[in-house]
Amino acid sequence: MQETMRSGTALDKVALDVTFLNARTRNDWLDQELRPGLLEEIYELARMGPTANNCQPMRVVFVTTTQAKERLHPALSPGNVDKTMAAPATALFAYDTRFYDQMPKLFPHVDVDGWLGGDDSLIESIAFRNATLQAAYFMIAARALGIDCGLMSGFDSDAVNKSFFPNGQFKVNFICNLGYGTDKNLFPRAPRLEFSDACAII
Repeated sequence: MQETMRSGTALDKVALDVTFLNARTRNDWLDQELRPGLLEEIYELARMGPTANNCQPMRVVFVTTTQAKERLHPALSPGNVDKTMAAPATALFAYDTRFYDQMPKLFPHVDVDGWLGGDDSLIESIAFRNATLQAAYFMIAARALGIDCGLMSGFDSDAVNKSFFPNGQFKVNFICNLGYGTDKNLFPRAPRLEFSDACAII
């Protein structure tokens, strides 16, 4: 019987390189489709990451067909068009403004009314914050399964919402190309802030 890895076990350097240290935002893609079921496998990993009261507000549309790409095209900033049209898939990461409808299934012992109190600004902030967290989990899971990511905020969110989320319940957060990246148009890695610049221990 395979043993479950205990909590606190560190990943090896290869895993850290793949998910963080050597991972890059890709701008060019091999002409290679994602194998069937891979997006589902990535989601199965990503959904295990924690969210507030297990609320899981992220919703995703994966744009993969020529017809869907043509719908997305007008909403893209000019610099994001070619790489998005070439990517095998583009994830439209959105958040569900009515995520609380799922709470009886996801976290039945929480008093949703007591937690949210009908406060629209609180609901929006919980949905946005936790869906962003889930999208980050998704990108790490994708890299762990050998898929490169090219995240973007250069798009018209109103146009994306109108085309892909017309009923207004879901709202796009950011988008991310997925596939097998090349080193073409790969910028040098930009500096990161040092611990002392970004963190404090008190």
